[in-house]
Parts: sequence; C-alpha cells; structure tokens
Amino acid sequence: MLAPPKHQPHLARWVQEFLLFAEEHRGYTFEQTLDLFLAALGERVGIKSWQIQQAADAVRIYRYQYRADVSRAEEAGPEVTTAGRDGGKLARLQEVIRLRHYAKSTEKAYLNWTRRFLAYRAQVGLTGEPSAADVKAFLTRLAMVEKVSASTQNQAFSALLLLFREVLRRDLEEMAQTVRARRGRKLPTVLSVSEVQALLEAVEPEYALMVKLLYGGGLRLMELLHLRVKDLDFDAGLIIVRSGKGDKDRSTLLPKSLHDELRLHLEKVRKWHKADLAKGYGEAPLPDALARKYPGAGKEWGWQYAFPASKVALDPADGKVRRYHVYEKTLQAAIRRAVHRAGITKRASAHTLRHSFATHLLMNGTDIREIQDLLGHKSVETTMIYTHVV
Repeated sequence: MLAPPKHQPHLARWVQEFLLFAEEHRGYTFEQTLDLFLAALGERVGIKSWQIQQAADAVRIYRYQYRADVSRAEEAGPEVTTAGRDGGKLARLQEVIRLRHYAKSTEKAYLNWTRRFLAYRAQVGLTGEPSAADVKAFLTRLAMVEKVSASTQNQAFSALLLLFREVLRRDLEEMAQTVRARRGRKLPTVLSVSEVQALLEAVEPEYALMVKLLYGGGLRLMELLHLRVKDLDFDAGLIIVRSGKGDKDRSTLLPKSLHDELRLHLEKVRKWHKADLAKGYGEAPLPDALARKYPGAGKEWGWQYAFPASKVALDPADGKVRRYHVYEKTLQAAIRRAVHRAGITKRASAHTLRHSFATHLLMNGTDIREIQDLLGHKSVETTMIYTHVV
C-alpha cells in the first residue's frame, strides 16, 4: 500500500469528495479537474494548507493505484493518449515542447488546445490532415461561440502554429493570413504602498514570508515556489531565479529587511530535511537530467525547496517519498483571503505584487533598464507599461 493504514480513512474521504466533484465538472482533463478541486478547497473557511496537500496526495495515490490506464511515466507530465493518428500527433508535439524546454504550464496548455482542435475536427466531420482552413474555423468558433478572450484565442493560435510547423510540417502560407485576436492595451493592476502594507498585515502567518518575497523581489508565483536554498544569496542580497520565463536565469533583489526572518525560516526547513533524511527520504526532485548525472544531489541541503510543503508526498513517477514545494493554489487562495480581509477592492493576485514592485521602483527613480533586468523582461517595451501607471 502507498499510504499507512491510519491515514487511509482520511485519504478515502478526499478521494470520495474528488469523484463527486469530477461528476459535476465533466469535460476537463484529470489535471484540470484536480486543479479546480484544490482551488475550491482553498476557498473553504478554516481549510489548512496541509489538508489541501493531503487531498492532492490522496487523489494522485488513488489514480496511481487503481487506474489501469495511467502509467507512472504519464504522471511526470501532462497526459497524452497515443492511440491512433491524432495520438501520434500529440506525442510528437509533446516531444517538441520538451526539447524546447517550455514551462510545464505551457506544455499542458498547448497539448490541451491541440486536443480541443482535433476533437473539434472530429465533431464537425472533418477528415484528412488538418489544414489552415480548419484552424481558422476553430479560432472563429472560439471567438464567436465560446466568447473567449483575445489572450486565450492567441494562446490557442500559438499552440496550433507549433503543431503545424514542427509536427505536420505544413506550408504556412495560408496560416500566415490567420488574424490574431487584437488585444486592447490594458494597464496592470497596481497596489499603492499602503495597500501592500495592509495586505502583508492581513495575510496568514504561514504565508507571510512568501508574500513579502513576491513583492520584495518582484517574483512570479512559480519562480518563488521553485526557489531552492542555494538560490538565496544573503551576502550579495540577491535571489537567483533559475529557468524563469523563457527558460532564462536572472537575479533580483533579496530585501535586507527579510534576511533575519528568512534565516529563521530556513532553520526550520533544515530541521524538516534532517528528519526526512533520518526516515530514509529527503530527496528533492532535480531539474532535467541532473538526477542521473549527480545521483546524490537531491538529498543535499542546497537543493531543497526554500518553501517546502508541510507534508511529504509520494511521487508516482518513481515511488519515492518527497517533500515538494508549497502548492501554488494554496498560496493563491491565501492571497485572495488576505485581499478580502484587508478591504482591498482591486482585483489583486500574486502577480499584482510583481506589478506593484516594478511600479514602486519606478516611482522611486530606479532606471527602467534596471527594472527590466530585475523582472526578466526580454524587451524594455514590456517594462515601459509601468510608466503609464505612475
């Protein structure tokens, strides 16, 4: 059994809840349904982060043990059905995406859009190889029938463009005429300094340090959660962001005001890690092929997540017990609760703190090029949007 007997009644209850939830939310992939389920749990009054993690573990253990159509290898990434010609296209597209080192979230989104496109063709009775006309019809349906936003339509277009270029090897002359949805310029939501202070005071203690670093370093949500201990340079006052958006590394600010609090936090994390090692686990997942190149590196202190989950979990890919980072939906829900408690009427999220970081730096006279580097923007034009907020 993958779960100790004393935990099984609790895990069974979570699985039962998930299955009932899934019955009411048909039409989504397993991962999408699980994300929706955990997000709904995060909205419950009194729910703890360890309970959300336990629910996620329970559902994954259930799927791993009792679903014959799910292999361990599939759990390492988004689910790809390989039966039939369409399945072959999906498998090849996944290979291309991974060779390009796209983010897992991008991989999941692109594969999902490709599935939807292929399902649309089957639904309307289209046969033969996909064509540019099929893509135009699909995008038109998204815009006119499903009323998706311009950004959503453009993401679907990007996914199908990659499919045609890299998998189908089709002439793009016709597709070049496909018009991307026009997006009106929208200014980012920015909190004032007093609103940021109110938010920080309202957030629950177990999430406070993470929220402070999101703002103090201008980090994206997953950049924060993917931080390892070795990425925190106290002497230089820097956070090293590894493989950020666009698979680029960069450095950003590690505010001196957070040094003492962060050191105390890491002392607690180190105790957890030593306890995990004593129990025979304590190996953090390593990126790419590092686990094969350096077999023992995952147990080293420097490779541990800076913000680990409070509970260990089983990795269905290899059966090892690991301590992953805090679940992103848990932190997002905590920020939403803090926004509500602080009485902030703006639609604020984790990314709003990044926007606020950049805007406040600009207001204090920081050079726009320096802000560009701290945020990791490829083009300064992206950073210039904040000049319209000030």
